[in-house]
Amino acid sequence: MKNSVSTVKIDTFDLTTTAPKTKKSDPVWVVFATTFITIFLAEIGDKTQLSTLLMSAQSHAPWLVFLGAGAALVTTSLLGVLLGGFIASRLSPKTVEKSAGLVLLLVSSMLFWDVIHG
Repeated sequence: MKNSVSTVKIDTFDLTTTAPKTKKSDPVWVVFATTFITIFLAEIGDKTQLSTLLMSAQSHAPWLVFLGAGAALVTTSLLGVLLGGFIASRLSPKTVEKSAGLVLLLVSSMLFWDVIHG
């Protein structure tokens, strides 16, 4: 009878600061278009848009509201990009994906709990 050896692979988090494996990067227009479409569709009808609509109607100064809202959205986007760049330089993409999934699962569970138990 032949002896056989079984191996078990355990998935671990990679917390090293080494550069990620280089992959062929997407063209600039693909990154821009994907970002624009994703954010545009996500923002339609959300609280920010409704707040902006109400502020514009109340103030009778739609261009000032547009400039204020635009500056706020650019600032929050800049913070997201800077934080994302910092995280990407410290953690592997798999770690970021798993962490984001866990956070979204936690938020979803909390919202579900709130709906069930009021």
